[in-house]
Formats: sequence, structure tokens, C-alpha cells
Amino acid sequence: MIDHAAAREAMVARQIEARGIINPALSAALREVPREAFIPDSLAAFAYDDSPLPIEAGQTISQPYIVALMIDSAGVMASGRALEIGAGSGYAAAVMSRIADRVIAIERHAELARLAAARMARLGYHNVRIVHGDGSAGWPDEAPYDAILAAASGSHVPDALKAQLAIGGALVMPIGAAHVVQSLVKVVRVGEEAFEQEDLGAVRFVPLIGAEGWKG
Repeated sequence: MIDHAAAREAMVARQIEARGIINPALSAALREVPREAFIPDSLAAFAYDDSPLPIEAGQTISQPYIVALMIDSAGVMASGRALEIGAGSGYAAAVMSRIADRVIAIERHAELARLAAARMARLGYHNVRIVHGDGSAGWPDEAPYDAILAAASGSHVPDALKAQLAIGGALVMPIGAAHVVQSLVKVVRVGEEAFEQEDLGAVRFVPLIGAEGWKG
């Protein structure tokens, strides 16, 4: 029988904190959220491996370190409002929900959106809303957001997402074509029309499909 609580503790210590992400609120959230609940039952034994895993609809759940890096870099915080593009199984949104006041997560695959919403309800994460739709356009109804994360790569940061970012807020997303090494970038809105960008390193993500992304 797998001790998932012990595996979560080891994941935080070895994969997150040992790599330099020292964020008490994030570590607590990662210890709380059961990653095994966000993957197929057949893969539960691998829930805390240092790697991405396949999920429904031919998609993947990101490596725990990448999830942590994006949340930490975006500055998800208590009393804040966060937007996620590409909810997938809902794991990253669940982790953010243990930190932020409100999380909106958009997923273009109807099956994934339905499953993610069911997981949030079952786990009692009531401050998360899962939306089925085109994430490249964001979700202006609840903007501005203090943090925006995109778990899919575009050729550029969509103007719609930049417009929905609060001044002082940060957006983290991969930039680059599909099936190649991409750059994870952090964009901070420093003024009404002013943004600063930082490269966080190499990653691989599925493409961002939508009106302001790649064509599906």
C-alpha cells in the first residue's frame, strides 16, 4: 500500500525545496493536494515521480517541479486572484486554490474540464471555477488577475492575457512552437501599457490552441 502523504512530503523536500523553491505557502499547498486524485487510477503509484504523466484526452499533467516553478514565479498569493490557461486534470489549479482567494481555470477539452470540475467538487476546493472554452482569450469576466499561468505554448503572449493582468501582476507561460524546446517566460505588468519580460529556462509544453494561439 502506497503512503501518499509520505510521498507528497518527499516530493516537496526533494523535487521542490532542494531545487531552490522556498515558498512556505506553496510547499503547504503541495503537501495538501493529492496529486494521485488528478491522474488515472492505473498511474497512482507514479503520482509523485519527478516527471509528467499522461491523463485523459491524450494530454499530460506537468512535472511537479514545473507546476511549482510556474506558481512561485507568477507570485500566486493569499487574497489574490489567479487565472490558469490549460487546466488539464486540474492539479495546478487545485494547488493554487490552497493559496489564492479565487482561481479560474480554462480548458478547451470538454472531457478534461468535466473531470477537473468533478475533482474540485469532490475535494471541496470551492474557490476554483473550471471553464470549458478558448483559454487564449483568457476570462475577462473576472479580470484583472494578480497571476496568470498558461500550461500551453504560444508563438507570443496573447494580448488578451496581458490586458487581463493587474498592474504589478505576473504572467508565466511557455513561448515556442510545439514539439521543440520552448522558453518559459515571466511577464510583469509594470504600468498600463508597460511590461517587463524574463526568461525562466527551457521547457516542453503542448501548443496553445485558440483565437490568439496556434490553429487547431
